[in-house]
Amino acid sequence: MPLHPNNKHKNGYNLELLCKENPTLTPYVFINKYETQTLDFANSKAVKALNTALLKTHYQINFWKFPDDNLCPPIPGRVDYIHHLAALLKPFKNKQINILDIGTGATCIYPLLGVQEYRWNFVATDVDENSIKNAQQIIDKNNLNDSIQLRLQTNVESILENSITPTDKFDACMCNPPFFNSQEDAKKATVRKLKGLGKANEYNRNFSGTQNELSYKGGEKAFLHNYLYQSSLFKIQCFWFTSLVSKKENIRPMKVSLKKLGATAIKVIKMEQGNKITRFIAWTFLTTNEQENW
Repeated sequence: MPLHPNNKHKNGYNLELLCKENPTLTPYVFINKYETQTLDFANSKAVKALNTALLKTHYQINFWKFPDDNLCPPIPGRVDYIHHLAALLKPFKNKQINILDIGTGATCIYPLLGVQEYRWNFVATDVDENSIKNAQQIIDKNNLNDSIQLRLQTNVESILENSITPTDKFDACMCNPPFFNSQEDAKKATVRKLKGLGKANEYNRNFSGTQNELSYKGGEKAFLHNYLYQSSLFKIQCFWFTSLVSKKENIRPMKVSLKKLGATAIKVIKMEQGNKITRFIAWTFLTTNEQENW
């Protein structure tokens, strides 16, 4: 299954156009042995320049700066989540969509893409104060304060508690959870990835990433089950709770837990980018009557 049909990057990159729009990408572009234009995807600066160019060229995001230590999100994969979520929200197409983004990070990537592609409104949260400050700068510079509101999550153990106020009502909640149990696990994964790219002697996380962005005690499974439980505390304040799930084996126990928590519908949407296969899971606690009157 390829990228979503609405994904602007489904046919690859026009590097010539991207370099024209963002000249800082030019030094990283070269002709490979197959006489094709490409760039070094193991180079974090090249990856950052590419994704900055994609945002400027295709989404009119003219300012997108953040510390090199922060995770640099790959735009094609991130916007695929947005498009698949839009398909899930299609019944609400005649209303203003409100989204809660958990762990928006320093780049604020999902709100930026959701606003530019679908004119959704966002509340975006993060546990890192510096990430919130950087995200706010991006919002300010792109004049998006009317569409994106940021909230600092002051309890690092919490996901939805302290993020959702009593008067909030969201059509969907989205989340890209930390994958690893620790920074050491994240480092090992990067070393394996670089070895596959023929750069075994280098250590350079090509998408970077801070501890909060990459790791959570207990890893992805622990984060997701905490999220499931907390979602059950806000059953009628959000229609669809969703999350990316990197490990396929986490899906089955999630379904079991959700049924125990009283979920009335569970959907698993598969996504693919190149050789990478991922998915997101969506669930709701609303009754049929509550869904019809949403």
